[in-house]
Amino acid sequence: MSRDGKLTGVQKAAILFITLGPDASAPILKKLPETELQKITFEIANMPKVKKEIKEEVLKEFVDLNKAKDYIIEGGFEYAKNLLSRALGSQRALEIIEKVSEITQQYRPFGIARKADAHQLLNIILNEHPQTIALILCYLQPEKAAQILSGLPEELQSDVAKRIATMSNTSPIVIEEVEEILEKKLSNVIRSDMATIGGVQSLVDILNNVDRGTEKSIIEELDRVQPELAEKIRESMFVFEDIITLDNSSIQRILREVDPKDLALALKGSSEEVSTIVFNNMSKRAAQTLKEDIEFMGPVRLIDVEKAQQAIVAVIRRLDDAGEIVISRGGDDAIIL
Repeated sequence: MSRDGKLTGVQKAAILFITLGPDASAPILKKLPETELQKITFEIANMPKVKKEIKEEVLKEFVDLNKAKDYIIEGGFEYAKNLLSRALGSQRALEIIEKVSEITQQYRPFGIARKADAHQLLNIILNEHPQTIALILCYLQPEKAAQILSGLPEELQSDVAKRIATMSNTSPIVIEEVEEILEKKLSNVIRSDMATIGGVQSLVDILNNVDRGTEKSIIEELDRVQPELAEKIRESMFVFEDIITLDNSSIQRILREVDPKDLALALKGSSEEVSTIVFNNMSKRAAQTLKEDIEFMGPVRLIDVEKAQQAIVAVIRRLDDAGEIVISRGGDDAIIL
């Protein structure tokens, strides 16, 4: 066991194989690397009698992890978290998702780049082709990728941003070649980690961590060359549920601008956390009226809820652009309380 008395990963694996029995375990054990097989075999050989409740707990964790992995493959981390939350509760779902994330981290490319210093990495990739830079940034932590994107020349920033947002599938051979070259240049930094690759969400995660000036410059340039892509990025940068990240004065300013009908519809399909923070920023009388409006509204179409939430997000973006509220970002926009 570990120092805190909890079972180690190898011990859990040993208990799992004991629980499954030799017929089910043998085909799996044959596929394991030699070093892992030796560790697990040692634990099995030296493990005392395992209590029934511990076996059941390990088996349940194994089932939950596999469910999470399948859900992630099917629809991504948020989709997996939502489904697991319904079955296991939000806290347990988050624990399972984090474990799956830790396991998957070991097998993603560009691990060496994720542990390199951002400035060092910027100097190394600065003269590479924009597509190569985009590929590398997709595999970095959003915060590190944001630092590098901000450090690129302005004329290169939007080009790289566009390539990140429109990237989907990349040949494994190309990834291996780029990774091999980068590893040679970063041979003094050998550690590993992971990130999600490509697409609009990758760029959104990066832009959410750059300073406002860099974000604005990139969005304006994308507006010029690919307006549809720019709008898609805008829509993804702040969603209605993110209202919980705003300070009270900003929320109160937003509530003065939004249509009450839109607000009632939007809250009809929102989480309890969002509803609570909105009600807490209204007068008791206004909050009670809004609650009654929502209660008497009856069933509503999801598309109507989403339209109302988008309308409120549009108000939030407009107020942010006008400097009347602050959406906290990385860099110069970070707020210290």
